[in-house]
Amino acid sequence: MEAVTARLARLPALLESHPQLVERGRFLTVDCLLGTPTRPFHTRIVDGRITAMEAGPRLMASWRFAYRATPEAFLEFWKPLPRAGSHDLLALTKSGAAGLEGDLHPFIANLQYFKDLLALPRAAASPSEAHP
Repeated sequence: MEAVTARLARLPALLESHPQLVERGRFLTVDCLLGTPTRPFHTRIVDGRITAMEAGPRLMASWRFAYRATPEAFLEFWKPLPRAGSHDLLALTKSGAAGLEGDLHPFIANLQYFKDLLALPRAAASPSEAHP
C-alpha cells in the first residue's frame, strides 16, 4: 500500500518531466480523485498540469470524477509487461479491480492523457517485475 501511495505522490514531478503529456492535457482543468479506495489523492489539474495533490480522504471535498484501483491492481499495471486485463485503465474497471465514478466526461474526453499520466510510474518499475 505504501509503495502505491509513494508512486502516486510522485505523479506531479513525473508529469513535469514529460512536457509532451502536459501539452496533451492543455485544455484540461478538473478536480478529481486518483488513487486507491482507502487512500485517494484529491488532485487538481489546471491546463494539463497537476497544481495540487493532497492525500485523502478529505471530508466535504468536491471532485468531478474518481478513478480508484486496488493497490494490487496499480502494482500490476505499473509492471513493464502487465498481465492481460491489467494493462489498461478501462480493462481494470472491467475486471472490477478499479472503479470509475462521477462525471465521466472530463475523463473520457482526455482518456489518453489519464492513461499516460497514471502509467508514468511504470518507467520506475524494475526489470525483475516483468513477466516472462
